[in-house]
Amino acid sequence: MYFFKPISDEVRLSQIIFNKHKKTKKLILVSIFSCIAAILQAAGVLPGIGYFISPLATAPILLCSMFSIPFGVMSYFLTIMLLFILQPTELIVFPFTTGLLGLGIGASFYLFRKRLSIIATGAILLMLGIMSLISIFHFPVLGPAVSVSFSFLTIGFLLAFLYSWLWVEFALIIFKRLKMIII
Repeated sequence: MYFFKPISDEVRLSQIIFNKHKKTKKLILVSIFSCIAAILQAAGVLPGIGYFISPLATAPILLCSMFSIPFGVMSYFLTIMLLFILQPTELIVFPFTTGLLGLGIGASFYLFRKRLSIIATGAILLMLGIMSLISIFHFPVLGPAVSVSFSFLTIGFLLAFLYSWLWVEFALIIFKRLKMIII
């Protein structure tokens, strides 16, 4: 079945090659990925088109985490610091949704081999982030009219699973194209 097929070994081989590079090159890549993520996330304040650009901030964090978990975490926190300067209003959304999804999926590429476990990890982290925003911070990330109930959690997890699946497939496509440039 499609979900139980292992992800190709290209990701693991690229991680080994990436770890052989000098630390300077790795830090430059982390800073470039962080800048791209901060700019894409800050575009969320633009009316209309910003809502379509802002979710793309997941990609740089995801790709950086695919190469190395410590550098992915570094990119995640650097993006948060850049957002503090560029667009402080996006600080509540990025760490719990977009950034957490990218960090979770990227780290799960490093830890797991099966597609289903990678997708499920991303979906669980995304749902935990959204639920934290709604219940702990009382931030209406889904809008003020959405109430938290059992049916919402079920439908929300299914949507998070689909969204995570989309990002896993998108990451594999981008990774294959960027592999030649970065490595």
